[in-house]
Amino acid sequence: MLEIGDNAPAFTLPETDGAPITLSDLKPSAVVLFFYPRDNTKGCTVEAIDFSAASDAFDAAGVKVFGISKDSLASHGKFRGKHELTVPLLSDEESDVCEQYGVWKEKKMYGKTFMGIERTTVLIDSEGKVSKIWRKVKVPGHVEDVLAAAQNL
Repeated sequence: MLEIGDNAPAFTLPETDGAPITLSDLKPSAVVLFFYPRDNTKGCTVEAIDFSAASDAFDAAGVKVFGISKDSLASHGKFRGKHELTVPLLSDEESDVCEQYGVWKEKKMYGKTFMGIERTTVLIDSEGKVSKIWRKVKVPGHVEDVLAAAQNL
């Protein structure tokens, strides 16, 4: 289980346009990774729109923000276009990064058990250490909490 103070697991994932994003290349910027279950679902859409709306404030704080789900690059492209999202979305179709960050979990809905992404946000400081983790995120007010923590790094 990923804990505060741990080195953030290294990764390289494709961004919506296909360009690879490597965590270590983002240093010395702090990074926010918000893991979300699925493009174009209600909570995920609100969360992505909220992070996009706050992108200027995160930029001013020197923090890079990325959304990560198992959706394909094509799905991400449609999602970004439909909702005019400005936050980059990374595709983890094999769920390797989701597993490294401990967000790939057994979930239950309508009496069925399945594997899926537990909505989680991870704040990584400029040295690549996990500064804060929000698990089982409730979307309302979440981006404001993440921004406040990022501004206090």
